[in-house]
Amino acid sequence: MDTTPSEKLVLEFIKDTALTEMMRRRVSSLQKTGQKRQDGERLLLPHEAVYRLDFSVQELNFSRWYFSLSGHGRVTVTGISQHWTPDLTNLMTRQLLEPIGTFWRNAGDPEDSPLKWLEADMQEFGERIAELAKVRKVMYFLLAFKDGAEAANLSCSIEFIPEK
Repeated sequence: MDTTPSEKLVLEFIKDTALTEMMRRRVSSLQKTGQKRQDGERLLLPHEAVYRLDFSVQELNFSRWYFSLSGHGRVTVTGISQHWTPDLTNLMTRQLLEPIGTFWRNAGDPEDSPLKWLEADMQEFGERIAELAKVRKVMYFLLAFKDGAEAANLSCSIEFIPEK
């Protein structure tokens, strides 16, 4: 298949500040009132944020990931499989996709060393995203920043090849 750069679609993960804040308010509200989360509910952890992909084209084939991380740390990307609406429903653990994407640079690694990742999982995850794009225009993700990773030091996007 001949693929010229014009045939590729690169979508950047965009932080959804409003949804992240809404999920943080849910956690805060439960803590203040002393209530417990619903059975199966997935609460946002302090080191997590909600990101989104907006699909302008929906018939896509996964091509590759692009990610860069300044410094060291670990970032996990978890997709949300349902048409989740945080303003109306709570996020449930059964709505989280497997596999998750993980990439990292260890603390002892040189700053300019390439990031590491589990290639088979990232391939399967990318293909799953392309599959779900066929039935939705927006998809949400939880990104977790661990071991020194920070959102400000991350660039993450995914490349697709639109189907003809």
